[in-house]
Amino acid sequence: MTLLSAPFALPQLIVDDAVRAALREDLGRAGDITTDSTVLPQAVAKGSLVSREAGVVCGLRFAEPAFLQMDSTLDFKAILQDGAEVQKGDVIATIQGAARAVLSAERVALNYLMHLSGIATFTAAFVSEVSHTHARICCTRKTVPGDRVVAKYAVRCGGGTNHRFGLDDAVLIKDNHIAVSGGISEAIEAARAYVGPLVKVEIEVDTLDQLGKALAGNPDSILLDNMTAEMLAKAVEINRRHNNGRIKLEASGGVDIDTVRSIAETGVDYISTSKITMGAPSFDIGLDMDIS
Repeated sequence: MTLLSAPFALPQLIVDDAVRAALREDLGRAGDITTDSTVLPQAVAKGSLVSREAGVVCGLRFAEPAFLQMDSTLDFKAILQDGAEVQKGDVIATIQGAARAVLSAERVALNYLMHLSGIATFTAAFVSEVSHTHARICCTRKTVPGDRVVAKYAVRCGGGTNHRFGLDDAVLIKDNHIAVSGGISEAIEAARAYVGPLVKVEIEVDTLDQLGKALAGNPDSILLDNMTAEMLAKAVEINRRHNNGRIKLEASGGVDIDTVRSIAETGVDYISTSKITMGAPSFDIGLDMDIS
């Protein structure tokens, strides 16, 4: 088992708040009436979180507090860590203690593990497709509302790179901004005048003519939207001639697991896609109880 990407520092406060909200949603107004009515308070449970398929595990950072917020005396032992490759049948973690708490937290813990492992595994597949190039796979702001930080954490665990987290941490001038602001050069100039020197400015173009105008404005990066592989390769060459490739080029639009390799081979620096966060299939993980 190998670690694809060491988990980045996700503040525990963010993790705890997300898990607490998830537990409250599941417990509703009366708590777990199924468990409370069928399981004795003194009953003890022991179980293992087991992978049902091969991939990249992610979500242990969330599964552990899901159990411990229900009962801090539970014994949760992570066998692996987020970002580790797993095979079918691998034990990811074990849990032991008050049965009521284990059963009530089970679904929230598994939801995080299955959702985030799915994103990490799908991201790893995209990363593998472009590993022979220098292109990096990036996520986007297309995430389920309220799920962005969590989803972007999973992307990192799968070996991907985070794009901006929101509207406030980087400038991305898109086609509608250009249309309203009066043009490419006007938009770049206005953005540079508005933000501080540490804020990156990127602009979106969809033609090679627009690329030339964008290069003249000297942004930090340029997003090449829905361009063919041939156009992307020409854009890379134009950028190289203009400034020796100092301005980074990002390809976006029409990116999926079948096209990402050819896109990367054009020489772009980044490839952004919502597929890894919005289209990742759920990863199968189960909680197997020891009934011996």
